[in-house]
Amino acid sequence: MGGIGSGRRWRFDAKNTTEDYRSIDVRRWARDGLLKPDHHFNWQWSRHGEVVASIKVEVTPESVVLDYRHRSGSDDWTPKRYSVHLSETPCHMGGARKWFLCPARGCGRRVAILYGGSIFACRHCFQLAYPSQRETQGDRAARRADRIRDMLGWPGGILEGGGWGKPKGMHWRTYARLCREHDALSDCALQGFAEQLGQLNRHLERNRPST
Repeated sequence: MGGIGSGRRWRFDAKNTTEDYRSIDVRRWARDGLLKPDHHFNWQWSRHGEVVASIKVEVTPESVVLDYRHRSGSDDWTPKRYSVHLSETPCHMGGARKWFLCPARGCGRRVAILYGGSIFACRHCFQLAYPSQRETQGDRAARRADRIRDMLGWPGGILEGGGWGKPKGMHWRTYARLCREHDALSDCALQGFAEQLGQLNRHLERNRPST
């Protein structure tokens, strides 16, 4: 879900991450036996058990052909059909590993995952960060505190506070140690969130329209 105290990154100036885009993974397709020449299949993305997007894929000996429709904002749907070339590298234990060659003009990087926009391209072309690259020290502290909360069976989110009780069967010494670690991490995370709020307020103040 996100938000303050959840351990997830929120920033007004943060760039998109790989989690913000639908993706296709050549390793998954190879593992599932989908990359056989002349094979056709549909690939779907679901949310809460409902299909929200799909593409048609046609496999040739040297590429996959992606066939789908794309829409940006309220624009009309635009049909897309193009090839993504495949590459192979030998594995140390025998066999070969499949790769996509990024189809974006001027790229051609050998990558395992492509991310969907107007076309499917590598994360470098979309300038995407990994989620961990957007984390601050406060974000990491909140995530680690949430992990301790899970171990203790406490409600998620450091804003719920501590002292929800010791899990049955846990030694008191272990419980006390985890509480100390949780409290220290919570203090670090809250300090980080306060700094982010200060940055946001300064940004809004600088960009407030003059009257």
